[in-house]
Parts: sequence; structure tokens; C-alpha cells
Amino acid sequence: MLKEERVILMTHMASYEQNEGKKNVSIGNYFRNDYIAVQVMKSVICATIAFAMVFALFLFYDFESFMQDIYKMDLLAFAKNVLTWYLGTVVVYGVISYGIFSYRYSKARKSLKNYYQNLKKLNAMYHNEQ
Repeated sequence: MLKEERVILMTHMASYEQNEGKKNVSIGNYFRNDYIAVQVMKSVICATIAFAMVFALFLFYDFESFMQDIYKMDLLAFAKNVLTWYLGTVVVYGVISYGIFSYRYSKARKSLKNYYQNLKKLNAMYHNEQ
């Protein structure tokens, strides 16, 4: 005979497995530092691509005047300025990504811990019934 409490717990756990459980299990398979490092590296690569696209748009916006002024400007100072903006963008984006993915990892681990406690509780219910 099925007990109502056990059915409710099994339904809750099945719902978790179908929805956010898949994502949390994939996150939980990593060590904390490994997960965060991989995600931050992905973010840095995306920030680099985004910066390159914005910089290209900046150059192509008024390309004719840029080409006319290229012999008048200090190219080393221009390169330093672009590099400074790039590093600033990447560092800020990386720090924000680190915070977001640290939070996601801790939230997923907490959720998985609760799921495993429910599994133990369900197992205890089966053993108590026998």
C-alpha cells in the first residue's frame, strides 16, 4: 500500500529531476573551481569577441577620417588606449561572471544536497515499511 507522504515526496523529486535537476546535476559534476574557471573562460572569450566587434564598428563608422588621421596620430598611444579599454572590459566582465557563476554553483549544490536528503528520506520510508 502506498503512503500519501511517500507519493508526495516521489512526485516532488520527479518534478525536480525533470526541470532544474538536469541542469543542477551537470553543474554538480564539477568541482567548484573547475566549474567557475570554465564558465569565466567562456565569458572572457565572449567579451573578447564582443569587444572586437564594437571596436570594428567604431573604426568603420568614420573610416575615411580615421585613415586620414592615422599618419598624424601617435599609434603607440592609440594602441595603449585600445589595450587599456580591452583589459578593463575583460576584467570587469570576468569579475561579474565570477560572481554570477559562484552564486549559481552554490545554489545548485544546495539544491542537490536537498535532493539527496530527500532520497535518503525516501529510502528510509521504504525500509520502515518492510
